[in-house]
Amino acid sequence: MSYQSEQQLEDNFIAQLQQQDYERIQLNDAQALKDNLRKQLSALNKLEISETEFRQVRNALIKGNVFDKAKLLRDRISITRDDGSTAYIRFLADSHEENILQVTNQVTIKGRYKNRYDVTVLVNGLPLIQIELKRRGLELKEAFNQVNRYQRHSYWAEDGIFQFVQIFVISNGVNTKYYANFPSNRKPSFKQTFYWADVDNHRYAKLDQFTSQFLTQKHITDMITKYVVINETDRMLMVMRPYQIYATEAIIARVGERAALPQERQITEDLNGYIWHTTGSGKTLTSFKTAQLLTTDPSIDRVVFVVDRKDLDYQTAKEFNNFKKGCVDGTDKTNILVKQFLGKEVYYIEEDGVRKSASQNDGGKLNELRNEKLIVTTIQKLNHAISRKRYKAQMERVREQNIVFIFDECHRSQFGETHHRICDFFTNHQMFGFTGTPIMAKNAISKSGRKYTTTDLFHKALHKYTIVDAIKDENVLRFGVEYVGRYRKKDSANEVDIEVQNIDTKELMESDARLEKIVDYIIEQHGRKTHSKSFTSMFCVSSVPALTKYYELFAKKKAEGQHDLRIATIFSYSDNEEDPDADGVFDFTELTQKESSAVAEMPAQYTHSRDKLESYIGDYNAMFGCNYTTKDSESYYNYYNDISKKVRERKIDLLLVVNMFLTGFDSKTLNTLFVDKNLKFHGLVQAYSRTNRILNEQKSQGNIVCFRNLKKRTDEALALFSNKDAKDTVIMPPYSEFVKLFKEALQKLEAIAPDVDSVDDLVDEDAELEFIKAFRELMRLRNVLSTFADFDFDDIGIEEQTFEDYKSKYLDLYDKVKTNTGGDKESILEEVDFELELLAMDVINVTYILNLLAKLKEAENEEQYQYQYKALMQAVGGDPELRSKQELIDKFIKENLPDVKNAEDVGEAFSAYWEVEKDKAIKQLATEEDLDEEAVIDVVERIEYTSQEPLREDVVKTMKKPPSVLQRRKVIPRIADKFKQFVDTFYKGI
Repeated sequence: MSYQSEQQLEDNFIAQLQQQDYERIQLNDAQALKDNLRKQLSALNKLEISETEFRQVRNALIKGNVFDKAKLLRDRISITRDDGSTAYIRFLADSHEENILQVTNQVTIKGRYKNRYDVTVLVNGLPLIQIELKRRGLELKEAFNQVNRYQRHSYWAEDGIFQFVQIFVISNGVNTKYYANFPSNRKPSFKQTFYWADVDNHRYAKLDQFTSQFLTQKHITDMITKYVVINETDRMLMVMRPYQIYATEAIIARVGERAALPQERQITEDLNGYIWHTTGSGKTLTSFKTAQLLTTDPSIDRVVFVVDRKDLDYQTAKEFNNFKKGCVDGTDKTNILVKQFLGKEVYYIEEDGVRKSASQNDGGKLNELRNEKLIVTTIQKLNHAISRKRYKAQMERVREQNIVFIFDECHRSQFGETHHRICDFFTNHQMFGFTGTPIMAKNAISKSGRKYTTTDLFHKALHKYTIVDAIKDENVLRFGVEYVGRYRKKDSANEVDIEVQNIDTKELMESDARLEKIVDYIIEQHGRKTHSKSFTSMFCVSSVPALTKYYELFAKKKAEGQHDLRIATIFSYSDNEEDPDADGVFDFTELTQKESSAVAEMPAQYTHSRDKLESYIGDYNAMFGCNYTTKDSESYYNYYNDISKKVRERKIDLLLVVNMFLTGFDSKTLNTLFVDKNLKFHGLVQAYSRTNRILNEQKSQGNIVCFRNLKKRTDEALALFSNKDAKDTVIMPPYSEFVKLFKEALQKLEAIAPDVDSVDDLVDEDAELEFIKAFRELMRLRNVLSTFADFDFDDIGIEEQTFEDYKSKYLDLYDKVKTNTGGDKESILEEVDFELELLAMDVINVTYILNLLAKLKEAENEEQYQYQYKALMQAVGGDPELRSKQELIDKFIKENLPDVKNAEDVGEAFSAYWEVEKDKAIKQLATEEDLDEEAVIDVVERIEYTSQEPLREDVVKTMKKPPSVLQRRKVIPRIADKFKQFVDTFYKGI
């Protein structure tokens, strides 16, 4: 039986859509597309749009980028009709019965190059779903990369009509995924593509299955109108995953179930529920969409989103405001919360996307908020509002309102009594919780003489999505867990014990000798675990006294020059700091003036730890030029937020904590957790899950390094929160297994290219493609292997130099494809993902280059010189970011290095040379393209600062003589590419 061609796959797909009542239409070019748009908008709006009226519509449609057009799609515009009257044109209806869905294929659009798209779903004439197909047997990622190429080359052409696409679908017949459209100035990630599945997470992977479920007319309308989320802060689109949608719909259905009951039964029936979605699966987006949809229900008076700590109050409020700017007030004080419940005006100042309460006298940027339906607050403030005398009388006025409470992280145990107090006060409410690790009988914690489970408080699990599901769907990473008991120092034949077995006394576990060995181990292994600080790490320890010992050991060794890690810490200094289940911070926000003054007279058991923290914050202030303190609540709160930000930005290498940051904190750039603490059950899974957020190809797993024997507890926790066999899915195989896999992959590579030179003799692009795939798999495995403490090239069957030589050939093929992309002849290699992140294994930066140049200057003879020269050129040529600088560095060596007096002067000479070459390149670029030199400098510096592609309007501003509209289609992308190449050459890696 012959294989199914791409054309057959496309024909069958279109036929299936026709069976699902899509109108089949043939639109060969942009003009036909516009003519059809005018016709369909006329039908949707029930008025005949004339040619002159349609010109007004086109003028509105052409403006902005993907984000702007997504907002316009959900809005309406006014036009002046030929008879002088005003009409309002909408582009989308909420009901699929009103929308007109069509399917077309092979639409040709000419932008920078002529592109022909596979299959397009039109909704009311606008292309809102774009499907790219590859024949069976090809990688799905090739379809993804083809979409990216179209984005660069032509989606912006012809009024930018294809920038209205909301969802992309990619398929090779066997596997099918979907994802949201993205602005052209953002680099998309294949990690943000999703499978569709049923409510029990069974995938619809085959194209025909996906089509029958996802591409029904009703579901497409729901996806676009409800489940594509506009992120206001980042100016991008997000599309919800199936489990997020099922959870949202389950809560809405539960609310509807209660509303259908007679009034008297609504108050007495317990129709609550909780969502069990594993940590890292996007609960904030799910809860936001749920809350947003519930606020549209006229029968609901308030939707209250409840978190259980002030640090999460800020984070959640900011994340909600990302989705809809200004929709949430973080409610700094209880009296503000009471005003919100009462619908009174609230004055606030908005800073960094988050509202901060203000008085009417503050002026300046003062804003006024009235009667918002959605409230975000902490459980502590909510408790104060209903229990403290000065608030309770006012709150009595709203206790009978229909209120829906949504609790974030409802696995937390702090709110046993408070939860019941809320239930008793509000007489007409429903409660829903979100958790990644629910409290069950086995991990329940006693409160006030009894044990509470999540089911006790929220009654029914409405939807489940466990860590096993998320790993299978590649929505979170697996964990690589190492239990460190013995390791061998590289400079010693003696084994050094870090004792973890059968030691449970605090005295031994916190002994100075043991802690110092662990500090030495972390210093030695940090670079390996974090890929030379490409990621950051956290170290959780058993108590504040242990943390202070660790912090001061790291500080001592840094002063001695043993490491250069940027270390920070934060911990609670309240009287529960030793509580293994505490994860709060000392909260000053509700203290009276009398109580605040008493803070200075804290009990001895925690004044010492506060003094220590104040000292450590002083170190932080010196390191980052800040001025934080524990002496007032706002400064301490801002310190917490600044640490959160700097961990995400990789400005902190190692964060020391006891309980804080082990739950509720998300950072994609965090990949390693060192553990010297007896974690268990939900605490263990929550802590491990700080490391497993998806980021890029280089981040292949979350690294967990345990200095205690937590293997049994790890197995128990994974069994409790997924199933008894979960550890085989969740935990990475051991080092020996990856060595075996690497050797097998190496055999496949050598079958294609037995040695490095044979890569040049590969007969055609098909053979080159096989080499690329084979070496890419080696890189993936080496990326994982390199994080193991035991990794050694001697174990894996290839010399490091040979691996590097193969890598150079791999990069040569990448350069060949990059140079040829966009020509008339399509290359089968154009859509291959070279996964360049996997090449960034070592710190090859300006310091590294200068060291090699200094060694080259110090060479005592020709043989040494040639050895150092080859090492430098290979290091530069083997790094994707530095490869473009190879010619300039070579020029410096040949023309400038001989005139440098000694090795110590190399750095200064190289910097001066680099600035001269940068200025020359700017002048040459400005002359070649007739650009304003100062404007060019502004644009390239902005590209370097933001790491985003230049906007079209920025490019136009650099032109002395802006081209015509027709010329811009070719000129702007060409100049933008030159700007990006300039930044790649003169800024990246330098």
